[in-house]
Amino acid sequence: MQNAEENNFGMGVSVGEDQYLTFIIAQEEYGVDILRVQEIKGWSKTTPIPNTPDYIKGVMNLRGAIVPIIDLRERFGLPPLEYGPMTVVIVLSVFSEERERLMGVVVDAVSDVYNVKPDDLKPAPDLGGKLRSEFVKGLATVDEKLMIVIDIDNLLNSDELSLIKEANA
Repeated sequence: MQNAEENNFGMGVSVGEDQYLTFIIAQEEYGVDILRVQEIKGWSKTTPIPNTPDYIKGVMNLRGAIVPIIDLRERFGLPPLEYGPMTVVIVLSVFSEERERLMGVVVDAVSDVYNVKPDDLKPAPDLGGKLRSEFVKGLATVDEKLMIVIDIDNLLNSDELSLIKEANA
C-alpha cells in the first residue's frame, strides 16, 4: 500500500496530515481517505443484481475483479439524479472482518484533494438524519467549507456486503 507522499494524485502532504479525496452529493462535500481510493472512473452501465435495494446499482468488471457499485446519493436517502458527464464512480478498498475488497460508489462529482491535520478533524455530532453518525469519521473545515469525512468501512459494510452475498448465493 502506498503512503500519502507516493499516492497517484501527485499532491504533497506535510508530515502529520492526512489526505482526503472530496466529492459532491447534493451540494454537500464529503471526503474519504485518499489511500483507500483505487480508481476514479466515469459512470458506465453495471450488471444489475436481482432482489437488492435501488441504491445497489449492480456490479462491474474492473480488470477481472467484480466490483459492487453503490449509489451514495440513494444510499443516503436522497432522490435519484440522472447520471451525467460529471457523475463518477470512485473505486475504494473497503475492509471488513473477513477481508479487503473493492467497492464502487457513485457520486455527483469529484471535488478536490485536501490535507487535514488529525487535530482539525472534529467528532461527528448526532446527525439524526439520513447519514447516521456511525458512518461519519469526523468533520473538518477546509478553505472555509465544511467537509464530512465518511467512515467508508462502516458505511459499506453495514448492509451492502450481506445483501450482495445473499444475491450471489
